[in-house]
Amino acid sequence: MSKSAPFDLKDFLPYLLNQAADVSSRGFEGYYKSKYGLLRTEWRVIFHLGRYGSITAKEICDRARIHKTKVSRAVHALEVKRFLKRTQVQNDRRQESLELTASGTRVFEDLYQEAGRFDAESMSAFSEDERAILRRLLAQIAGL
Repeated sequence: MSKSAPFDLKDFLPYLLNQAADVSSRGFEGYYKSKYGLLRTEWRVIFHLGRYGSITAKEICDRARIHKTKVSRAVHALEVKRFLKRTQVQNDRRQESLELTASGTRVFEDLYQEAGRFDAESMSAFSEDERAILRRLLAQIAGL
């Protein structure tokens, strides 16, 4: 690319979004990783089960936009940790319904509270209007 080109990686939207997501994700990761030994995908699976109740791994993949291999690994790890249980779907034995166990529900409730606190702290540098604009624009970019 020539020197006169206006392109600069630090201003490239995908790069900026990735950097912002990485910084914010790592901040929250410190909590769930140290307290529960969870990986990022495991936390996201717990969140979806806690938020939506009994659903399939495919539904988690679709809602969270996570590859099925990552969700499968997370489900296995969470089952080993006894945070979720699987039940075969009656009409389709290839499908399993996933739901949190009692201990998984306690983990979800704790992480839900901590996520709210973390989010408020992360957004505290912005005015109410800026927070609303930021959330609206990010949701628009994400197609939500």
